[in-house]
Amino acid sequence: MEFTLKVLTVVGCWPPDSWTSSSKRAMYNVYTAFITLLLFTFMIPQLLDIILNVNSTEDFADTFYILLAIIISCCKMTGLLINRKNIEMLTNILSQKPFIPLEADEMEIRRKCEKSIHNKTFWYMALVEVTLGCFAMTSLLTDFRKGNLTYREWTPYNYSETVFYVIYIRQLISATMGSLVNVACDSLICGFVLHICCQIEILECRLRKIALDQKNLRIGECVRQHDCIFKFAFMINEHFKPIIAIQFIVSMLVVCSNLYQLAKITLNTESFPLILYTVAMLTQILIYCWFGNEVKIKSVQLAANIFEIEWLKLDRSSRRDLLIIMSRSLIPIEFSSAYVIAYVITMNVDSFVSLLKTSYSAYNLLQQMEMA
Repeated sequence: MEFTLKVLTVVGCWPPDSWTSSSKRAMYNVYTAFITLLLFTFMIPQLLDIILNVNSTEDFADTFYILLAIIISCCKMTGLLINRKNIEMLTNILSQKPFIPLEADEMEIRRKCEKSIHNKTFWYMALVEVTLGCFAMTSLLTDFRKGNLTYREWTPYNYSETVFYVIYIRQLISATMGSLVNVACDSLICGFVLHICCQIEILECRLRKIALDQKNLRIGECVRQHDCIFKFAFMINEHFKPIIAIQFIVSMLVVCSNLYQLAKITLNTESFPLILYTVAMLTQILIYCWFGNEVKIKSVQLAANIFEIEWLKLDRSSRRDLLIIMSRSLIPIEFSSAYVIAYVITMNVDSFVSLLKTSYSAYNLLQQMEMA
């Protein structure tokens, strides 16, 4: 997860390992405070604009979907800063027994996992930043020439040309940092989730070798590793479930708002950033659901995969230990969040489909209210 941690460093949530001196740590804390200030000073004026200036549904929709994006960025930034020590603890767990790979085949499984996390983080960041770039280019070609800001916000004064340039640049920088915070947080959580899949594969690899080599004394270590995998998943869920819940709610509202806007405009070059933004938001929640679903499937399949090893060669004590692993595998590893309107949010494909259905239902309700 080296690349993900570098993105965290850029957004002020993970001080570089080489910065061990107190002066460098203090400098990084100042940088963290600056990034946090950028995000919150981007969110508050937009919120005030909706409260004080918005008088129509169209104006509300124009501001609302961007406001939601920056709200989730602020929430994720806050969550990452609060969980900084927990993130360090989770990364350290992956480099300790029983999670650390010991032999060449186990190292290859870990290497493939790390490569997968790196590639997914890179392409996800590319999608998000291309979307942001489309917004910036569209704004430069339209809003900037007319003296309008890229994003509506409340300004309690008549700003001069110089002040306009400052606010315009500040908005672009804030939006960029907000997008990177989203990339960093999403990639971090999904990276930890993928490492659970990796650990289950390593566990299966060790069980196969035990059955073939008759190293029966290591069965107990496999039982302990399986227990540690469940505990690791529980810690991830506990530390990040507020972020998961907020992400689901915001994604539903953004998709609904964007569908409403897309229905009101004609398809042209100016609508392309909005379409790309909708795709990025759907991708954002899909990666949570997809990888959560992968862990659920892989954790349940472990019991079936144990049957494929040479378990008949093991003694009674070892087979009893295998039964312990198989019995626990009957309960899948699932990532869920708090109750939201009497509904438990879980990270799986069914939740993603439910989110799309709910967003579309809310969109239809808005359409009916407007026609009434």
